[in-house]
Amino acid sequence: IGKEKFHKSQHWGYCNNVAMLVGEDKPGIGGELLPGQKLKPKYSVFPGGMGSDAPAWVAFDKQVLAFDAYFEEEVPDKNQEVYRIRHCKIYFYLEDDTIQVTEPQLKNSGIHQGTIVRRHRIPLPPPHEDEFYTIDNFNINIEIILYARRYKIIDCDQFTKNFLRKMGIRLNPPAVRPDDPYTKERQKMLDSMNPLRPYERIDTLKQFLEHDGHVLRFFCVWDDPESMFHDPRELVLHYYLSDDTIDIKEIIPVNSGRDAVPLFLRRDKLPKHAPTGLYQPGTITSRTVLNVFGKLVGNRGRYLLDNRKTGAVHQEYYRDSDLKIGTVINVWGRKIILCDCDEFTKEYYRTKYGIEDFTPVPYKAPPPPSKPEKIFPPYTGFGSEEDSLCSCMGLLLKPPQKDFKKFMEKDRSGMESNILRFVAKLITDSPIDKDRKFIISYFLSDDTISIFEHTQQNTGILGGKFLERGRIKKPGQELFKSEPSEYFKAQNLFVGARVCFHGHNFLLVDADEYTFNYMEKHANEFPMADIGFILKKLKDIAEPRSREIRQVFAATDPEHTKVIEYDPFRNLIVSITDGAFSEHEIMTLGRYYGVREEYELDLHFLLAVAQEQLKKNSFENFEQLTAVLIYNDREKCGVLPHETCRTICKSFKLPLADEDLQALLTM
Repeated sequence: IGKEKFHKSQHWGYCNNVAMLVGEDKPGIGGELLPGQKLKPKYSVFPGGMGSDAPAWVAFDKQVLAFDAYFEEEVPDKNQEVYRIRHCKIYFYLEDDTIQVTEPQLKNSGIHQGTIVRRHRIPLPPPHEDEFYTIDNFNINIEIILYARRYKIIDCDQFTKNFLRKMGIRLNPPAVRPDDPYTKERQKMLDSMNPLRPYERIDTLKQFLEHDGHVLRFFCVWDDPESMFHDPRELVLHYYLSDDTIDIKEIIPVNSGRDAVPLFLRRDKLPKHAPTGLYQPGTITSRTVLNVFGKLVGNRGRYLLDNRKTGAVHQEYYRDSDLKIGTVINVWGRKIILCDCDEFTKEYYRTKYGIEDFTPVPYKAPPPPSKPEKIFPPYTGFGSEEDSLCSCMGLLLKPPQKDFKKFMEKDRSGMESNILRFVAKLITDSPIDKDRKFIISYFLSDDTISIFEHTQQNTGILGGKFLERGRIKKPGQELFKSEPSEYFKAQNLFVGARVCFHGHNFLLVDADEYTFNYMEKHANEFPMADIGFILKKLKDIAEPRSREIRQVFAATDPEHTKVIEYDPFRNLIVSITDGAFSEHEIMTLGRYYGVREEYELDLHFLLAVAQEQLKKNSFENFEQLTAVLIYNDREKCGVLPHETCRTICKSFKLPLADEDLQALLTM
């Protein structure tokens, strides 16, 4: 009675001084569990507030974990087998934690197969039968018990592996799939059995299934001796690998005067030697039979298959081994030369027969001489050169086509202006014009240039727009000519360049930060900003004067701070190169070796940011990425160069920003 009262007291409590029934999960005094009380685990290992707010039946709809498993079943009262190995599939539905077990059906197994356990939530084995299986109970190479039957999980699909890794589960290596001993024994018996009667089996289904849709194509020519003009006739021969048949189609030129027929030769097996006369139907057969008793017994004959094919008519047909470039085949008395073949045919003969020589046989007449090059009249001076050239292209006048793709790629987009701006001065002896400053803007979208003059007070010169935006021709070209004129490109503009725009000579003395960054980022287009090319060029010049350079550095840095100002550095480069370096190349060197503000990043913070980005973008190609990294580590030292790792990560389209990936690889 005391135990019963104590047990009942677990389910009663007081709320607002009123005794009422409470749940079984309410602990005792001090939060300690009462005797015999268990707290049921939550469905998720993550606390509330993490992840999406969508319910499980929405977030995990149509998402199923699939495991490969097997179980052993005892076979009593049978000598041939003591136990069976039965392979099955275990499906775990993420939306409601239900489990289904199915067994694939095998031919002539003699046992009921299909669904072993229908889909529902399955409780854990005793003594935890009040709890149910969750995702935490599954892994590879483990055993689980479903209703007293022990299942061994050996592997799972790729989606299941990726999902379990995201859940923080460390996967075990896959297990070996055992074979059923009785099934193997029966297969040996079936393989060793021979047919009881001498029956010649002709199986063409295998050839059809392996080569259905595979056709060898040869380009042929037939020199018809009976034609009036003895012109060669072009043919296309198709050899069908599925049944060793051939059909031929003729290529009829335009206005040839010949009737168009569907096929030159209908699809059928082609005999090598055309007989003098056609065989009667039934003469050539695949099998030969013998009448054993004739018509002595009841006016009926008894027939037996003749394996020796006595009296059979044998005829050889063309096979794929008989066809190759340069071969002459006999098509019912017509000599046809195989001159060429397509790429599939070449790969087939290269793989099967090891043939490498596919030199085509010339059979076409040489092409007529090409049309003379079209010569355009010289530019007249009216309108633009491109517009005047379009009037010579056809009777219907069309405006000149612009490079729309380049415009879309290089047009302003967000913070990317795609405009190179330079500061310029006039090259002149006039004291008034020497101090004038200009802003030259080069638009990468259409290769146009505009010039604005910087307004200066008390100079008497009105600033503002100096040159309207447009393309500018290079000086020194003839005006009235047939060839198109050359215009200034982005590669012609750099710090230190001297350019002539419509008779005004400019010296580019500086550029903005965006221009320097753009040219260094696209160093393959701008050699003046290519640090690799500059260093190689400097090495060839400065190597003989290395001692002098060290002395200058030591004199400029007496306190040994290993840092010098830009002006002494520029003067040194100018003196040792004797003017071989432009101002832009010297500035690129200075920017490359310039002192930057050093900052430190927390490695754990960087890893957390990277993992968050990988999870948000559902990146799952970790196994392929690891395999490529291991493959590139030829020396097996566990270390790869910085650029190699960056190239491999970029090839996998790793969803990380460039600066984050750079910082991670650097650390």
